[in-house]
Amino acid sequence: MSGAERHVAARVLDALLREDYGGLAARMTHDKDGVRLVLPTGRVVRLVPGSLFQDFVCAPEESLTLAEVLDSLAALAGPRDAEGVAAFAEECRAGVLGRRWFESRRAEVVARIAAAHRARDGRGGHGVVYESLAAFAEHPVHPTSRARPGLSEADTVAYAPEFAPEFRLRWARVPVADTTRAGDPPGWWPRDPSPGHTLFPVHPLTVPVVRDIPGVRVLDEPYRTVRPTLSMRTVAAGPRTHLKLPLPVSTLGARNRRSIKPATLGDGARAELLLREIVDREPGLDVLLADEQTYAHAGHEYLGWMARRLPEGEIVPVAALLSPSPGRAPRVLDDLAARHAGGDAAGVLADYLRVLFTWNVRLFVTYGVALEAHQQNLALVFGQDGPARLLVKDNDGMLASPARLRAAGLAVPEFADRRMLTDDPHALADVFVTITLHLAAAAVAFGAGHGGLVAEALDKALAEHGGHPMARLLRARTLDAARLVGKSMVTAGTLADRGRVAADVNKHYGTSGPNYLRHHRGKATS
Repeated sequence: MSGAERHVAARVLDALLREDYGGLAARMTHDKDGVRLVLPTGRVVRLVPGSLFQDFVCAPEESLTLAEVLDSLAALAGPRDAEGVAAFAEECRAGVLGRRWFESRRAEVVARIAAAHRARDGRGGHGVVYESLAAFAEHPVHPTSRARPGLSEADTVAYAPEFAPEFRLRWARVPVADTTRAGDPPGWWPRDPSPGHTLFPVHPLTVPVVRDIPGVRVLDEPYRTVRPTLSMRTVAAGPRTHLKLPLPVSTLGARNRRSIKPATLGDGARAELLLREIVDREPGLDVLLADEQTYAHAGHEYLGWMARRLPEGEIVPVAALLSPSPGRAPRVLDDLAARHAGGDAAGVLADYLRVLFTWNVRLFVTYGVALEAHQQNLALVFGQDGPARLLVKDNDGMLASPARLRAAGLAVPEFADRRMLTDDPHALADVFVTITLHLAAAAVAFGAGHGGLVAEALDKALAEHGGHPMARLLRARTLDAARLVGKSMVTAGTLADRGRVAADVNKHYGTSGPNYLRHHRGKATS
């Protein structure tokens, strides 16, 4: 059994236990010899105190095979989940392969990135280099984040961000009458000489799908070299321009297709404009917003694009902070600290957490807004002096309260997806805890060895709002909570029958974990 299989099998079992799929947690036993889990197959697995997000995990010495875990899953599942169980088994096998492919090439990719860094005289990585480094790490919660079912090894190496590839875009000729467009594309955009037509960029992996769309012609000649960002479907087309393109691939669950539903482009732009209004009212916040007002679609989930324009400065995705540095420092965080903060990595993190929580707590308390801005959608922007600013992008997962917005004197956006609006403060708190707290803050700070900074920064951000009812609610759901809510990502994303899943699979809750804030409150490091 390979190390990749052993790693994925343990992470999958941990996820099933955390989400209590099929009542798995009831099979735990506690005695003087410790905690054990009896699988439906009869195998007894020793458990040890868990990670941030769950009480117990597989002991490191347990050598589970993927077949053992999947056999147990099949025994736990009801007949309605049979299709999801089969799809998840495919994800798991793809996850093992993805891990093997990456580990076999990791040294070569690191050497290539380091050489590019040296060519820049150690002045910091180009933004897309940090995107590739961010892809070295697996998702903090989902167990098969390397899985891209249906992609071959050659396609994965050619297009996945962890391999730091570059490739040329394909283009499709689309009748103008069939398109909806906002804003003007970048100046380098190719022009179509055919009257009544316009050109849409197409990811090479999406070409077979686009060829089957009536009235659309894929051109033979590729144009514009790009490099994938951490999300894979978004590519860097220039130093300050990203293109978001649909992909016929699922990641983090079979239901998370990386297509682009046409309405989400307009909703993301509306969400950004709302945030810009708020930033204008809050001049003291060190927050920047990516410009995502330029987009087009042809009414098809695989025929659309969005051009994201980025601000000046050195842009480092938060997801890259714990990745290996392209220079001499151990991690990207350490390299940034050496160049911008006198070597104080904890100080860089403290500044980040201060801005993160000040911004998100103010959104929650004053405006009734919660962002699905996790570590992939956030970046630090370093300038010539002063602490880094926080860059926020990809806002189409926002949840906003119409009542709170009106009370603040703001118009309620006309979102096409009405699920983006709710006056339920606990629904807003669920997003804050599972995204802002778990992924954007805790996974990074605890991973860096400075977990105590999280509770300290959150406490200060909440204290600014005194006894405001929304601040009291958020404190009760975070710092003072007995346990913290979590997402059931595997259950909702793949396993469960669609009828048992929330309307938005990315907002399906139902699990809880220990409150690491209470355990580490007042500690400078963890």
